[in-house]
Amino acid sequence: MGQAVKFYTDEHVARAVVRGLRQRGIDVVSAAERGLLTASDETHLRCALAEGRVLFTQDADFLRLHAAATEHAGIVYVPQGASISAIVRGLVLIHQVLELEDFRNHVEYL
Repeated sequence: MGQAVKFYTDEHVARAVVRGLRQRGIDVVSAAERGLLTASDETHLRCALAEGRVLFTQDADFLRLHAAATEHAGIVYVPQGASISAIVRGLVLIHQVLELEDFRNHVEYL
């Protein structure tokens, strides 16, 4: 069995998403907790990769970095406007059925 998916959220993600995941026992850290609120998108991807975490974002700039073949541990993207409950449900499902190895340099759209 592979390694469970752990998440890293950038500053575009509501704190309620982080709380919702933690309430369900999912390992998640935020850019704010890492002191990276003003960091570049590339820095966020490097941090998530170094920690073996899939980056969850609502910032389409990360899709461009993926298209430019920037290495990453994985990206989950949902556009702005999605409900907190729908986001949490989608991330919980990902955590339950996928493994970290499934995400290397892959984007999953919620």
